[in-house]
Amino acid sequence: MQRRVIILVILLAIPLMVGFWAGYTVAHRHATEDVTSPFDGQTTTSASYRGNEQRDSANDQTTSQRRNAITRAVAEATPAVVGINVTEVREYTYSDPWSQYFGEDPFFSQFFGRNRTFRQEVKGLGSGFIISPDGYILTNDHVAGNAKEITVTLTNKEKYNATIVGTDQVSDICLLKIEGKNFPYLRLGNSNDVIIGEWVIAMGNPFGLFEISDKPTVTVGVVSASGVNLSSQEGRYYRDMIQTDAAINSGNSGGPLLNAAGEVIGVNAIILNPSQNNGIATTIGLGFAIPMNRVKSVISELKKYGKLDRNFWTGLEVQTVDKRVARYFGMQKPEGVIVSDVKRGSPADRGGFKPGDIIVEINGEKVNRDDDVNALLLDAKVGDVWKMKVLREKKTIDLKLTLEKGSS
Repeated sequence: MQRRVIILVILLAIPLMVGFWAGYTVAHRHATEDVTSPFDGQTTTSASYRGNEQRDSANDQTTSQRRNAITRAVAEATPAVVGINVTEVREYTYSDPWSQYFGEDPFFSQFFGRNRTFRQEVKGLGSGFIISPDGYILTNDHVAGNAKEITVTLTNKEKYNATIVGTDQVSDICLLKIEGKNFPYLRLGNSNDVIIGEWVIAMGNPFGLFEISDKPTVTVGVVSASGVNLSSQEGRYYRDMIQTDAAINSGNSGGPLLNAAGEVIGVNAIILNPSQNNGIATTIGLGFAIPMNRVKSVISELKKYGKLDRNFWTGLEVQTVDKRVARYFGMQKPEGVIVSDVKRGSPADRGGFKPGDIIVEINGEKVNRDDDVNALLLDAKVGDVWKMKVLREKKTIDLKLTLEKGSS
C-alpha cells in the first residue's frame, strides 16, 4: 500500500516539474532576447539602447535648433574680423605759466613763450575687417587715420604690419592694406535695404579683448533706426547713420555691423556716452554705424587717390526760407532754402537754377534750412551729382547739380 502511494506521488510530481521547467525556460528565453543581441553576442539592454537613441536624437534636435542664421553668420564672418593696434604721435599745446611774467620781454619770451607744444606717442586700439582676398581692410579714420605704426591681428594669431592706403576724416573711413593673398573677407551688403527691427550683429575688439582670445567679441541686437543725422565731432560728419542696440563699446570702432545673412551693412563708428545720474553712470545702449553704401563710394576714391577731393564749387548762394518768404511765395509753411544768387557760368547756372528757386529736397533728403545744405556740402566730393526738387512758380521741378572742381 505504502509503495503504491509513493509511486502515485512520483507520477503526480513529474508533470509538475516538467511544467515548471518549461515555464522557466520560456521566461528565461524571452528575458534573454530582450537583453542579448543574437547577432554580435554582446550583452546590451534593449531598453537602455532605445533610451540612448532617443536621447541622442533629442540632443541632435536641440543642437539643430541652436544653430540659426545668427550663429551661421558669426561663424562665416569671424575669420575676416581683425584687431588693430596703433601708435600715433599727437601734438599737445599748453600755456606756459611763466609767460605772464616774461612773455612780453623780447629776450625771455624765447624761453617762456605764451604757448608751448610737445609731441607724445600714444597707443590705441580698434577693430577692422578684411574686404578682399588681397588684404584690404576697412576701419575708422579716428582709429588709424593718424597712425605712425599699425599692427593687424587675425584670428589665426598671425600679425601683419599695415599701411594706410587712404583716409577721410569727414566720413570717418580709413582703408588699410596688408601684404598677402587668399585672406578671408566679408561680403559688403546694401544698406539701403536695412529693415527697422531686423537682427544685426556687431563684431570687434572691445577693450582689447581680441588680444586675449584672438577672436572678435560678438553682440546681437536690432536695427533701432536708420537715416539718423548726428552732430559733427572733430571734423567728422555722421549722416544717414544706422542706429542699433547691439552693444558697441570702446574698441568696437571700425568693426562690421552685419545682417543675419552675414553681409556688412555698416561700419561701427560711435556710441552715445553713458550719462551721469546722481553721480552714477547709466548705460545708454545705443550705437551708430556708417551705412555701407556710403562707405563703398569712399573706398573707391581712397583706392584711386588716397583721399577724397572736396575742392568743388556750385555757384549757388542760398538762405533759409522764413515765415515772411514763405508767405510771399504762397507756401503753407516755411521749408527749404531759397536761391538768392546764381553765379554766371557756374555748375548751378548750367544746371538751370534761377534766383527765387526754393530747394526742398537733395538726393531724397528733406532740406529745412541752410545748415542742411552746408552739412551735405561738407560730406560731398568732386563729381557728385545732386538730384534736387525745386519749387518754382508754385510748381515742383527736378534739377541736377554737378559738383565741379574749382572754386567760386
